[in-house]
Amino acid sequence: MTPKLQRLISYRETEHSLKHFRITALLGPRQCGKTTLARQFSGERENYFDLEDPLDLARLANPREVLGALKGLVIIDEFQRMPELFPILRVLVDRDDLPARFLILGSASPDLMKGASESLAGRVNFIRLAGFSCIDVGVKNRDTLWFRGGFPESYLSQDDEVSGQWRRAFIQTFLQKDLPSFGIDVSPERLRRFWTMAAHYHGQTWNSSAIASSLDVSHTTARSYLDILTGSLVMRQLPPWLPNLKKRMVKAPKVYLRDSGILHSLLQIETRNQLLSNPRYGASWEGFALDQVREVLRLQPDEMHFWSTHAGAEMDLVVPRAGKLYGFEFKVTEKPSTTHSMTIAKKDLGLDHVYLIYPGELTFALREGMTAVGYQKLPDLVLA
Repeated sequence: MTPKLQRLISYRETEHSLKHFRITALLGPRQCGKTTLARQFSGERENYFDLEDPLDLARLANPREVLGALKGLVIIDEFQRMPELFPILRVLVDRDDLPARFLILGSASPDLMKGASESLAGRVNFIRLAGFSCIDVGVKNRDTLWFRGGFPESYLSQDDEVSGQWRRAFIQTFLQKDLPSFGIDVSPERLRRFWTMAAHYHGQTWNSSAIASSLDVSHTTARSYLDILTGSLVMRQLPPWLPNLKKRMVKAPKVYLRDSGILHSLLQIETRNQLLSNPRYGASWEGFALDQVREVLRLQPDEMHFWSTHAGAEMDLVVPRAGKLYGFEFKVTEKPSTTHSMTIAKKDLGLDHVYLIYPGELTFALREGMTAVGYQKLPDLVLA
């Protein structure tokens, strides 16, 4: 595999944002490639600040004076470590002559980075960066990307064993170092137990009471753990799509680990053959394929929902866009076909089109308004 891969879509999106917004916030989990991408835009060393570097922290002892004197593009990495910079940036980007624009990199959501959305409202554009996708590595490398996940160091490892070692080290560092640096005061071992348990719920509706009972904590505590991992950008909560129907609908979120490689490590799946025989095989494909669709279509958080009724009908992903409503199902099958659930969801929700994403090579019509899309054709997906 090539040692360097171009993140062309993310690069172009960031480049466009830097031209049109005073502040661009590049958000993604630790080690997903934010710094590598940002350095493609960096110029002078004095305009670059890494808040994990003691020297750069010392340089920002008087942030208003230091940042106010700079011109051009200023990059601040690991911004969540100094949330007190938010009001200072607001003052600096409101200057009439606008001598500097800012690219801030964060490993936490705006909600966890206290004050980001409030202090910088109307001044900041958020870009979300994940690991490698099928667009970055090519569809021919599907199995490697699926098994190892999209973190660059994991994906580019010399073999699956080294990739697994990297992922295990990432999990340990994330729990013992990264979360405390966000101000999270929870036992790393307890969060590891929770994260592992959440991995077994990957692709399922969240049940705080069941998780809480297993951990011997309150359901509100279990929910707070979920929110911590979601805010740290390693888990995803998919909210329900709640149309005005008379049917009883599921209202709890659906949960996923964002990276398939981390999922496999937490489930102690160490080889590809073990994945094939694991009960979570189908759920693993669902989360992986969902994230590839998210990347290909550049879906924003408010465009991602699921739909499920207590009677059993469901749609894995519901996407409202441009006045239309689309549905997605993710099935790890060699013979994709319509399901009763797809038919009910299309009718009840008034879906304009339904796509079934499977691990194959071909794209073809299933019936009117329904299309099977093979993974090999996923980068070419355009909504009807």
